[in-house]
Formats: sequence, structure tokens, C-alpha cells
Amino acid sequence: MRREALERLRWRSRRGLLELDLVFEKFWAGPGRGLDEVEAAALEKLLLLPDNDLLDLVMGRRACEESHLRGVLEKLRT
Repeated sequence: MRREALERLRWRSRRGLLELDLVFEKFWAGPGRGLDEVEAAALEKLLLLPDNDLLDLVMGRRACEESHLRGVLEKLRT
């Protein structure tokens, strides 16, 4: 994936909840650096969610019904 596209995603991942900012900080320091196009598209879709809904998915308090998003969610949880 192009560096510019990753940087845009990284910028968009800045959230209003400290908990999510901490999750994304860890994500971008590790597995987020190697996203492929499919994972980037899934992350873009996740970033459209309101903060509290996204946090519920990341924390496992709510099940993800869309199977194509689960891989990125697992990376966010690590």
C-alpha cells in the first residue's frame, strides 16, 4: 500500500476517545504499518463508525457481523 494512503488513514484514525487513540497508537506502531489494500478498505469502513461503536467492536463488547472487517479488528486488538 502506498505511504500516502497509509498516512491519510493514520490521520483519520485520530479519535475523540482516549481509549481508541491508545489502541490506534499501538496499531500504527506495529501491524498497521503493513496493511494491504483489502485491510485498508476494511479499516476505512471501521473509521466511519461513531467512536463508541468502534470501541465496542475493538474491545469485543459487540460482535462484528461483517466478516471482512474481522481481520483488521483482530489486528487492532493485538
